[in-house]
Amino acid sequence: MTLPPNGPPSDADLIAAWRGGNEGAAAELVRRHARALARFLGAAGAGEDVEDLVQETFFRAFRKIDGYRGGASFRTWVIAIGSNALKDSRRRSRRRPVVPLETDDIPDPRNDPHAEVVGHELEEKVAGCVQRLPRLQRDVFLLRAQQGMEYEDIAASLDTTVGAARVHYHHALKRLKEWLS
Repeated sequence: MTLPPNGPPSDADLIAAWRGGNEGAAAELVRRHARALARFLGAAGAGEDVEDLVQETFFRAFRKIDGYRGGASFRTWVIAIGSNALKDSRRRSRRRPVVPLETDDIPDPRNDPHAEVVGHELEEKVAGCVQRLPRLQRDVFLLRAQQGMEYEDIAASLDTTVGAARVHYHHALKRLKEWLS
């Protein structure tokens, strides 16, 4: 299948082209959505595994592309797959011991000004508070605040209702405000 000549192709056009054997269409889908997926996974606590999880997510997505029905946006569908990949990764990591590396003795090569240090500390505090949220509240918060997704897409992505997504977002905001004040 060839892509439409006028303007950029839609995700649906790219999916159809990929199903028809166009490898470039898959590359374009990854290019469009990998950064948002990586931001979501990073904020959801993927840590150093973000790149691996992004690759795993797209591997799963293209392997199961026939299961994509278009009820939600492709990005929403991919983020849902990424969320599941992160959960699977966490389950696997609980089964094997992790030996932390001591980094206190490694000097930071940057000479950051005071304002950058304060900003970094605040960023870490916010990230830590986000990690303390219950999983569903955290995921809803990240999809809404970081990705700018609408509640309908969040509900589809996390397999919940729109009302529940709104409630989880409200509770997440309330908790974060309490913890950060």
